[in-house]
Amino acid sequence: MSAWRAAGQRGDALAAADCLASNVTVISPLTAQFRFHGRDEAREMLIAAFEVIHDIAFHTEVGEADTRALFYHAHTGEQALEEAQLLRLDADGLIAELTLFGRPLPALTAVMADIGPRLLRRQNRPVLARVVALATAPLAALTRLGERRLVPLADPARRR
Repeated sequence: MSAWRAAGQRGDALAAADCLASNVTVISPLTAQFRFHGRDEAREMLIAAFEVIHDIAFHTEVGEADTRALFYHAHTGEQALEEAQLLRLDADGLIAELTLFGRPLPALTAVMADIGPRLLRRQNRPVLARVVALATAPLAALTRLGERRLVPLADPARRR
C-alpha cells in the first residue's frame, strides 16, 4: 500500500502499475460499459489519469488482510476532487482488483471529459477522441454550472 500511495502522490503511473497484479481488473467510476483488464491496459489508464488528476494527497486508509480502501483529495484542473479506491490484493500483496469512486459530480465529469479523449488518442483513435470530447464537454459544463449556480439554491441552510 505504501508503494501505491507514494506512486499516486508523485503521479508516477509506471511505479503505480508495478503495484498491480498481471491480471488486474480496474473498475472505472466513469462507465459500467467496460473494465480495464491486465497490467498493460491499467498502465495506459493510469498514465492518462495522472495527466488529468494532480496534487493527490491520501488522507485515509482502512481495511485489513487482502481488502483495503484508500481515500485522497486531489485536483482536476482547478476543481477539487475526492476519490475512494477499493483494493483487493492477491496472495503476493499486489492489487488484483481496483474499484474507483469519485466526487463531486462536476469534478468527475471534468475527469470524464478529459481522460476519455486522452486514452483514445493514446490508442491512435484521434477521430473517436474528438467525438468523445465533443460529446462529454456539455455534460462537464452543465454539472459545473449547476454546482455553482443551482445547487446553492437548494442548500438547507439558505434563508427562504
